[in-house]
Amino acid sequence: MLRLSLGLIAVFLLTACNESSKLDVAATSQQHQAANELPVASTDPKALLGSQLFFDTNLSKERNQSCGTCHAIATAFVDKRTDALDGAVSLGSDGLSMGGRNAPTAGYAAFSPAFHQMANGEYRGGQFLDGRASGLVEQAQGPFINPLEMALSDSAAVVERVKENPSYIERFNSLYSDGVLDDTEAGYNAIADAIASFEKTKLFMPFDSRYDRALRGEIKLTPQEELGKTLFFSQQFTNCNACHQLHTSPLNPQETFTNYEYRNIGVPVNPALYTHTGTVDKGLLDNPDIHDEKQAGKFKVPSLRNVAVTGPYMHNGVFKDLRTVVLFYDKYNNPKRTINPETNKPWGDPEVTANIDFEELEKGPALPDQRVDAIVAFLKTLTDQRYESLLESDEGASHF
Repeated sequence: MLRLSLGLIAVFLLTACNESSKLDVAATSQQHQAANELPVASTDPKALLGSQLFFDTNLSKERNQSCGTCHAIATAFVDKRTDALDGAVSLGSDGLSMGGRNAPTAGYAAFSPAFHQMANGEYRGGQFLDGRASGLVEQAQGPFINPLEMALSDSAAVVERVKENPSYIERFNSLYSDGVLDDTEAGYNAIADAIASFEKTKLFMPFDSRYDRALRGEIKLTPQEELGKTLFFSQQFTNCNACHQLHTSPLNPQETFTNYEYRNIGVPVNPALYTHTGTVDKGLLDNPDIHDEKQAGKFKVPSLRNVAVTGPYMHNGVFKDLRTVVLFYDKYNNPKRTINPETNKPWGDPEVTANIDFEELEKGPALPDQRVDAIVAFLKTLTDQRYESLLESDEGASHF
């Protein structure tokens, strides 16, 4: 569990972010302007209030969890605790309950468009891995009253916990409306809005990775990283950019490396998680608003920002190492990739066998080890500058 003083939070907020970049000089200017327009929580009163709520453990049943517990600022806004199925999922406030999915990063989440159906009948955007919350405000409301997470009984209980703090009452009256917390619905919306305001600040999306700095001419990528970059963006040698495209958010021109769409890539069952839940995760079909069986097994394409430090991977945390993920993709085109290096056994069966996107997965030639390593090296360049030390500490760990 992460606990930070307001002073330390403010230091992060003031120092976390540089500008971003693009692939040509004219667009670079636009990127810098967009990054500069992102608010800093220490100067935005709603975001500052949201930051305190985000880290307030009193807003959980046992007063021991906050939003920042499962989206820890120190670990790129993911949950690195290993007390629930070796970190595949998160432990709830009661110390016993476990969620059914790996907690996605809250970093860069603000750029996901509202959940909607596209002209081709497929779906795009939203929050959570199944898009069940259309935007950040709705997403922020979910964990407080989820019995497997922060586990408060209802929205009224959340509002009452907030009202225990006189400082909160004063600021909500000032920033929203007098007595806003006396109305449960209005108060709950205001609480979530403040948290969403915090999640829209530069702290969550600094765009200052090695990739960004190289685009701005501040540093040079290594030859291996450059090879990985070329392979990643190539439509001839990999299928990476079929889903992890650039500049696809309607909310900002920054590069988030996702098209925000939903895909079934044939992720294997996580045996430990399946033993715990006893159910198959149907992804988008588990969204209460979706009833089309063709959406079973599809999950939202994640941003690749900070991907190298936010494992374990996939919706069920089945893979621990980033290189394993690249090898898993390569198995669709490489007959030699038959063994999962983490288990030393054949790749597990897909959790949902229907609707696998073979059309995109089977594009491209087989990758030799040198190219796999180059792609992994490039993906590491997408790590925010303040998390680069996590890469260094990880290099001494075992890589499968």
